[in-house]
Amino acid sequence: MQLPNNLPVPKDDGACIHLAGMEVPDVQLETTKSRFFNLRAESEKPTVIFFYPRTGEPGEPAPPDWDIIPGARGCTPQSCGFKDLFKEFKSVNVQVYGASSQDSVYQKEFVERMHIPFEILSDRDFQLTEALKLPTFTYNGMRLIKRLALLIDKRTIGKVFYPVFPPNENASTVLDWIKTNRINEAVL
Repeated sequence: MQLPNNLPVPKDDGACIHLAGMEVPDVQLETTKSRFFNLRAESEKPTVIFFYPRTGEPGEPAPPDWDIIPGARGCTPQSCGFKDLFKEFKSVNVQVYGASSQDSVYQKEFVERMHIPFEILSDRDFQLTEALKLPTFTYNGMRLIKRLALLIDKRTIGKVFYPVFPPNENASTVLDWIKTNRINEAVL
C-alpha cells in the first residue's frame, strides 16, 4: 500500500489527447459482479472509469524492475483512493468503476481482499482499449494499460486525467475537478 518515495514520474506523451470529446464505444466488459457492463448504456449518467496496469498478488513483492517503469506502481493505492472517496462520488451522483486487462477472477480476489465497493471491469481482450486507442505498455510479455482516468457523461468523454501521478491522489484530483466544474448539476 505504501508507495516508494523515489518512483519516476510519468511524462505526458500525448497518448490520450484524442480522447476528450470522444463518444464511448458500444462495448461490453465482464465485471467483478459476474455481469457484463455495457459502456454506452451505462455511461449515460456521469461515470468515472480509472484504468491501471495490474494489481499485485497478496504477499508477493512488486515484480522485478516494476518500480522503474514510470506510472506502473500504485494500482492498489489508486483503487483504495477511489474506495475511500466512493461515498463522496455517490453524493455528487457519479458512478465509479476501475478497469484493467486482468481477468475478472483475478480482479474478484482483489475486490474481496481490499473491500472495494465498486465494480472493476476486465478488458482482458483489449476491446475497449483498442476502441478508444488507450495507451499501453509491455512488461515481461504482458500488455498492460497505462494509468489514466476518464470522466464520461452522456456517452461522451468530458475529461481525461493522464498521466496519473501520484496514483494514491487520483481519486481526490478527479473528485475536486468534478466539484469545481459542476454547473447546475451537470458535470461536463
